[in-house]
Amino acid sequence: MGGFSQPSFDTALKSQRTPGSSARITDTRGVTLVELIISMVIISIALAGVLSVMNFTTGRSADPMIQHQTIAIAEAYMEEIMLQGFENPSGGYSGTERDKFDDVGDYNSLHDEGAKDLNGNSIDGLSSYTIDVAVVPALLNGVAARKVTVSVNHPAMGTISLTGYRTDYD
Repeated sequence: MGGFSQPSFDTALKSQRTPGSSARITDTRGVTLVELIISMVIISIALAGVLSVMNFTTGRSADPMIQHQTIAIAEAYMEEIMLQGFENPSGGYSGTERDKFDDVGDYNSLHDEGAKDLNGNSIDGLSSYTIDVAVVPALLNGVAARKVTVSVNHPAMGTISLTGYRTDYD
């Protein structure tokens, strides 16, 4: 047929190439269903690993706080006890009301469910702690003393014990 012919698609593309370029036109189709499923499985496994590490970390994030509170409670009880006299003063108190304790020995066998202040009032937020005190006679290099052990227990932490010795230095 005569005269005028349209250039083919390949001819049009060839004319757009710059001289010296060797670019090839490839037929891209995207990803197959199998490739997509495999990549989803790999990403899921990696994500599960990252999330399990995050879960473990956040689950243990309160432990240091509980440990510090346990130690602080034990130190507070120990300080209160050590500030008392060594011997029961004449006419001194020998009952079980903590706010009237006047010597170290009065604290023997003290058991508190939940941390309490000096007057026996519960401290908010510390009800899950259990405090036990043992006071026994001891000798330190021939000097009469009282061995004081304060044990504080928390269900998530276990028991922490502090031991101190009170001598008759008054």
